Amino acid sequence: MDRPIRALGLFSGGLDSMLAATLLKNLGVEVSLLCFVTPFFGAARARESAAHLGLPLRELDLTDKFTPLLFQAPHGWGKGHNPCVDCHILMFREAGALASREGFDFLFTGEVLGQRPMSQHKSALNLVAKKSGYAELLLRPLSAKLLQPTKPELLGWVDRERLLGLHGRGRKLQMALASELGISLYPSPAGGCLLTEPGYAHRLKELLASSPLLTRRDLELLKRGRHFRLPGGVKAVVGRTRLENEAILELAGPADFILKIQDFPGPIVLLSTNSATPDLNAAAALAAAYSDAPLGLQVTVTIRQRDQQTFVHLTNMPKEQYKDWLI
Repeated sequence: MDRPIRALGLFSGGLDSMLAATLLKNLGVEVSLLCFVTPFFGAARARESAAHLGLPLRELDLTDKFTPLLFQAPHGWGKGHNPCVDCHILMFREAGALASREGFDFLFTGEVLGQRPMSQHKSALNLVAKKSGYAELLLRPLSAKLLQPTKPELLGWVDRERLLGLHGRGRKLQMALASELGISLYPSPAGGCLLTEPGYAHRLKELLASSPLLTRRDLELLKRGRHFRLPGGVKAVVGRTRLENEAILELAGPADFILKIQDFPGPIVLLSTNSATPDLNAAAALAAAYSDAPLGLQVTVTIRQRDQQTFVHLTNMPKEQYKDWLI
């Protein structure tokens, strides 16, 4: 070719993806980075790491195409509710389509063979590549020597001998390589996807069982506060901190009920429904129980919806009384 080889990398911002991008850059490849965004994984880490490498990063919201996998994942879910294999297929498919439109020669990732039990064993890597439709254009530089060569290697766009053969979950080799390549700022390993976290996954499964339709707001609310399924079947979200209270208010819709105790510090309670009085009374009881009001005191809880405001008067009871409602 009489022009630079161009590669588009799926980039999480973790050490492995940073190493893969830097290896290819040092081989003379023109590298661009792509980070996918959903309510379950964001771009903050990718932005910081891309800036450290001095490489261009674009972000692509995948929520609408990802959400169906929460209801049906052809290749199953992990221990949480993480459809890792199908998620990877979707990301590679979308990245491949973007690469084709914009003239990139191949795709790459920072995946390491054997690092993740569900999605990075050899059969899963091969399955994902095949189902994406871009198997021949997909390069995994960190484990390339343990995998079948693909088009970028076969055509000499990259030197296979200068790629790596990493395997397993250890990080010592990656950390040594980072030092060698001048990568001094990288995040510690952590589960970047909320769907792998047991608490979030449990809340999500409960929501899926109750709500056949999901909005992005529903998924964002799952990250915040305590969640209760009230006796009438409606869910209440109770803030735990000032920041959570502010976030819940920002996510509230015009038809939602917002409850707060009077005269004492306490949480914002969001009731996303046009529920009848019994659920409003239950939500008001939560607003009082999780406030600083003394037990046994007669208190008043304000309920707002749109421009209307009403009040519930009740005796504050111990929060343990409502533990069966907690999700």
